[in-house]
Amino acid sequence: MGTESPISWKMPHEAATHERTWMAFPTDGYTLGESAADADEARATWAAVANAIAEFEPVVMVVNPGDEAIARRLLSASIDLVSAPLNDAWMRDMGPTFVTGADGSLGAVTWTFNGWGAQDWAHWDKDSRIGRFVAEQAGATVIDSEMVNEGGGIHVDGNGAVLLTETVQLDPGRNPTLSHRDVEEEIARTIGATDSIWLPRGLTRDAQKFGTRGHVDIVATFTHDGRVLYHSQNDPEHPDFDVSRHIFEVLSEARRDGRAIVDVVPMPAPRTLRDAEGWVDYSYINHLVVNGGVIACGFDDPMDAVAAEILAAEFPGRDVVTVDARPLFARGGGIHCITQQQPRVFPA
Repeated sequence: MGTESPISWKMPHEAATHERTWMAFPTDGYTLGESAADADEARATWAAVANAIAEFEPVVMVVNPGDEAIARRLLSASIDLVSAPLNDAWMRDMGPTFVTGADGSLGAVTWTFNGWGAQDWAHWDKDSRIGRFVAEQAGATVIDSEMVNEGGGIHVDGNGAVLLTETVQLDPGRNPTLSHRDVEEEIARTIGATDSIWLPRGLTRDAQKFGTRGHVDIVATFTHDGRVLYHSQNDPEHPDFDVSRHIFEVLSEARRDGRAIVDVVPMPAPRTLRDAEGWVDYSYINHLVVNGGVIACGFDDPMDAVAAEILAAEFPGRDVVTVDARPLFARGGGIHCITQQQPRVFPA
């Protein structure tokens, strides 16, 4: 399904040491919105996330040509800028998924990107080239894949297990001819994960306009080998109440060699249930683990502090920094969605 490589690749867990984090600066379309105030909010929020990460590790920001001055004004002086044509700014999805080889080499999986299943509001003629651009900038070996996928559609424990959702990898708008087995074989070839845990779907809002049709990175994530945090909506009025319970059941039943693959831990949802558009998909699952820290989503909600405590316990020794993620979720994603970590490689 892609270019063969003699190297056996593996995607490390997000808590493994990073070389840097990659991001893209918002430039056009629905992300900037319909007014100058909307555009200012988007740029300020992307910059707030980047500046928070830069306190822990290097950040490289891909900027659409012509936006360099705006980006430089908002970003920390330590953040490097590189220019490339962009449609949008969701680096997790258009960027490469970095992997490492046993020989100490760095690889980058360039999934096929088609605007989250060729959605009618999306444009991806430029973004579909960003995976290779970032891979080349990073000096990584390119691992091409014909499978339509995004970085937000996978989470790994670094020890062979991967979380997937049927509404993403098996989406008719992405991979209409692929079976579960086809996807699992390509996942094993590209990121070295051989134990696939298939979740049935994502959160309710994420299935609506400007959603991804079910990315796992707002639903569940490995905190380390064998331990999964899942989004637990505890208010029966919210449609995700039933969704999160179904996801808990699926995770609890996952097996490897007859034994449970994961220890399932609830991450309570924010108490906020609705915004101006309807039921929210606000989720603390969509954090980013960085060197010495965790960049957490905040929603000006009483549960923000609870989530920070849980993340501090799950990632001991790391500082938890909370950034207001409401402008991101209003545009269809969160902190994890706009970032992509590059692992540090260690020569064999």
